[in-house]
Amino acid sequence: MRNLKLLIEYDGTHFHGWQVQPELRTVQGVMQEVIARVVGHQVRLIGASRTDRGVHALGQVANFRTTSTLPPSTLQRAFNALLPGDVVVKAVEEVPPRFHARFSATGKVYEYRLLLSPWPSAILRHFCWHLPEHLDLDAMRECCKLLLGVHDFSSFQLSSSDTRHPFREVRRAEVLERSPGHVVVTLEANAFLRGMVRSIVGTLVDVGRGRISPEGFREIMEAQDRSRASPTAPPHGLFLLEVKY
Repeated sequence: MRNLKLLIEYDGTHFHGWQVQPELRTVQGVMQEVIARVVGHQVRLIGASRTDRGVHALGQVANFRTTSTLPPSTLQRAFNALLPGDVVVKAVEEVPPRFHARFSATGKVYEYRLLLSPWPSAILRHFCWHLPEHLDLDAMRECCKLLLGVHDFSSFQLSSSDTRHPFREVRRAEVLERSPGHVVVTLEANAFLRGMVRSIVGTLVDVGRGRISPEGFREIMEAQDRSRASPTAPPHGLFLLEVKY
């Protein structure tokens, strides 16, 4: 039984997230159907991250086990020939039996894209959060420094989450303006709580608006209370950029 690792890119606009859900279009569901057609048997595709509805991926990683003897390059061509246009398999490789896309990961990188412009973009409307206002990026960067290190991030997880261990190590937190009005928030951590990135971004945006001070941001973190933070940023600006092993 071979263990195959996939590197996947997808536009999450018309998916109800990664994870299989009855009678809903999901990335995992679509891919499992295509893989089964190619290898000739049902598979269980394990994803590194269970992205939510509308969230995109440039570097999702998944693995599955198969009895197929087809070489990785042949499998990649076959998968992409059958997959819809909003999913692409960027690489296929055989990995050791113990490899697990989720549990073998040592870190993940997400980026969240903001468009600061008086008018929205017809082209980018599914790939960024449009804000028709100026943001204080320096204040947001000051708050990013507070995120670094190991902390209890309970204030930035979805209230419905039942995670018993809310401590995570944030290794990188940056706010960059790649071009005028195009701002990217990049977060890297050993792992993320459910809704953590979008909750942090929503709160950082309120810092940029002047509604929350950097000291207020610190108090929100220390409160370990989701009700103290801002509403989550919308999903369509979020990209899973990379999974590290």
